[in-house]
Amino acid sequence: MRAVLIVNPTATSTTAAARDLLAHALKSRLQLTVEHTTHRGHGAELAQKAVEDGTDVVVVHGGDGTVSGVVNGLLGRPDSPTAAPGAPLPALAVVPGGSANVLARSLGISPDPVAATNQLIQLLDDYRRHQAWRRISLIDCGERWAVINAGMGVDAEVVAAVEAQRGKGVKVTPLRYWRVAVPVTIAFSRREPVLTLELPGREPVSGVHFAWVSNTSPWTYSNSRPMVTNPGCSFESGLGVFALTAMRVLPTLRLVRQLLAKGPKGTHKQLIRDDDAACLTVTSTAGPVASQVDGDYLGLRETMTFRAVRDVLPVVAPPTKTAFELR
Repeated sequence: MRAVLIVNPTATSTTAAARDLLAHALKSRLQLTVEHTTHRGHGAELAQKAVEDGTDVVVVHGGDGTVSGVVNGLLGRPDSPTAAPGAPLPALAVVPGGSANVLARSLGISPDPVAATNQLIQLLDDYRRHQAWRRISLIDCGERWAVINAGMGVDAEVVAAVEAQRGKGVKVTPLRYWRVAVPVTIAFSRREPVLTLELPGREPVSGVHFAWVSNTSPWTYSNSRPMVTNPGCSFESGLGVFALTAMRVLPTLRLVRQLLAKGPKGTHKQLIRDDDAACLTVTSTAGPVASQVDGDYLGLRETMTFRAVRDVLPVVAPPTKTAFELR
C-alpha cells in the first residue's frame, strides 16, 4: 500500500523521536512518503495531492486541528468534493500529537504516540486479512466538514481568544485555556440570547445563547478529563446538539460540573439536547455571531446549517465494539 505521513512538527505533544519511530515503523509495512506541514492550510493541500496521486492511506501525526484540515483536503468542500463520485478515497489514520486528541481517542486509538504507532501497525496487518476499513460519519457544515464538533456562540469566541494567544507566541496549555475561557464565558453570559435553533419535527426555539454540534462523545478533553455534552452521540449516530436558553450562574455551574462527570443528568429547563439529530439550523436575529469548526475559528456567521453524513470517511481504527472507554 502507498501511504503519506503528514506531520505537524509544531503540534503540542509531537517530538522528533516519536516522529522518527512512527516513520520507521510505517516504512516496514508501507510504501511511505513523509511530509511536514509548514503553514496554515498545508495539511489540506497535502491531503488533496494524496487523493490525486491515488494514495491508499494518509497518516496524520498532529492534533485535532491538523486532522480536520487533512480531512477537508481529502474530501473537498461538501458542495464541491475533491474526489470524483465513486472514486476511492484514502483511509485516514491518526497518531495523536496534540493536546486533546479527541478524534483518536473516540476512534479507540491510544493517546500515547508510541502505543498508537504499534496499534496502527496491527490495524494495517488486520486490513490485509479482511480488506475493509471502518467508516465514520462527518458533519456537513456547508462550507467545510467538521470531524469532531462545531458551534455558534461562546465556544467560538473562546476559540478566537485562544487563537489570539497563540498568535502572540503563547503556548496554550489546558490551564491557560481555562484562564482564557472563563472570562470570555462570563462576559458572554451577560448578553441577550440572539440565536434561533431549528431541529426536524420540532418548533423553532428562540432565545438561545449558544449551540454546540458534535459528531462524537466527548465534546473535548481537558488533559485526560472528558467533557461530555451528548453521551449518546457517536460516529455511527446522527448529530449531538447541546444548546442553552439561559446562562444563570448557579444552574450553569451545576451543568458544567455534570459535563465534566460524563454528561448532563436529568432535565434542565435551560437545556436543549438531542444525541441523534439528522440536521439542524442555527440563525442569529441580531447580526452575525462567532462560529467555529473543530476548534478552528471561522469568523462571524449569521446562519449555519449542520447535517449528518453517514459512512463518508474510511478510517484505520478498531471496530466500534473494541473502541476504548472515555479517557
